[in-house]
Amino acid sequence: MNLKSLPINGLSGEIICPGDKSISQRILIIGSLLNCDIKISGFLDAEDPNSTMKALNNLGSLIKKDNDIVSINHRSKPFSNPSSFLDLGNSGTGMRLLTGFISGLNLEATLIGDDSLSKRPMSRVVDPLISMGKKISTNSGKAPIQIIGGSIKDNFEYVMPIASAQVKSSLMLASLSSGNSIKITESKITRDHTEKMIEYLGGSIEVSESSEGKVIFLKNSKLSKISTYEVVGDFSSAAFIIVAALISKNSEVMVKNVGLNKTRSGLLEVLLKMNANIEIVNKSKTCNEDCGDIIVKSSQLKGINVPNSIIPNIIDEIPILSVAASFADGQTTIKNAFELKVKESDRLHSTSMGLKAMNISHDLLDDGLVINGTQDDVEIHEEIESFGDHRIAMSFLIAGLRSKNGVKVKDCSNIETSFPNFSKTMNNLGMNINE
Repeated sequence: MNLKSLPINGLSGEIICPGDKSISQRILIIGSLLNCDIKISGFLDAEDPNSTMKALNNLGSLIKKDNDIVSINHRSKPFSNPSSFLDLGNSGTGMRLLTGFISGLNLEATLIGDDSLSKRPMSRVVDPLISMGKKISTNSGKAPIQIIGGSIKDNFEYVMPIASAQVKSSLMLASLSSGNSIKITESKITRDHTEKMIEYLGGSIEVSESSEGKVIFLKNSKLSKISTYEVVGDFSSAAFIIVAALISKNSEVMVKNVGLNKTRSGLLEVLLKMNANIEIVNKSKTCNEDCGDIIVKSSQLKGINVPNSIIPNIIDEIPILSVAASFADGQTTIKNAFELKVKESDRLHSTSMGLKAMNISHDLLDDGLVINGTQDDVEIHEEIESFGDHRIAMSFLIAGLRSKNGVKVKDCSNIETSFPNFSKTMNNLGMNINE
């Protein structure tokens, strides 16, 4: 499915942010482990969480959707080996987290995915799990992942060689589901949704600082049963709306119930440095996650050097940040973003190709981008390729707001993996996105 985004006079209105994809998947997994009746509100009804839900049900979970509520029901039987391959579709989060979770349950399973997911690196998860005692095979470090046997060691210690919340969470879930303790050291801070969720459920987590970095010690502990759980809005989804309002003229938008976890919302810090007119109101805490409403107004952005230290916390938002930088006064430099090369696409290359189609002067680096912004609207005469990547597709549809003739983006069906009803949501604010 190809989509076209046409220029408009401005954006206005209020919307409720779609549920957080990462948290939605984590509460399905940890909620299944609790084995009690739980009603989940705010769940992101998208392809990635639904793939994780289907896989868990194949292991013996009893999860169902009823309109806007997802229910996890108490099961009388233990988890068991699945009757078929666990197909995670395009969900890298689902595959990596479930690999750890299943490993801790001492089950045998084979996890597969679509063509895109089958190209993504999985040894970063598999290798430490093997060190923890598991027998796992892969296709040269990629899916399919076959969990064969072995048991998780107690009191395992692991120093993270790369900054990855998915790897960290996978190892924690392996320990949690096996009933064993683990100590993880990370030199660079990554998303901490798993820690916050376990802490919210009464798990024993100690966080300290060492010469090597942040140390997370998850002790063997029994989690508290809950009856309800509310998923906050997904900051990565909100980012598209925020940038859309910033770069379009005569715009003022409020995005409600946005997750403001400090390990996720680094883009706000970057945009504020770029002179963005952003205000956060109605701050609160939901299920141990910070959240609030974000008011965004049209702004004349300025180019900056993005600090290397913040890159791990904005890694998913760099494509849309690149669009914002395209219409900023001056140069924006983004470095230390190697991780973008192993996402749903090589997002450095994908973003560069989109910028090229926009005639935005830029340099593609081995680890980032240098973007020379313009204050003028652009003309886009060629179709932009999404490379099957939802964040690339959405980013360049937003770029159409500053194109004199609009923009056509190819292969946008992938948007459903993370932001269902993206076009409808944006059109309700004043955009003109259609097939």
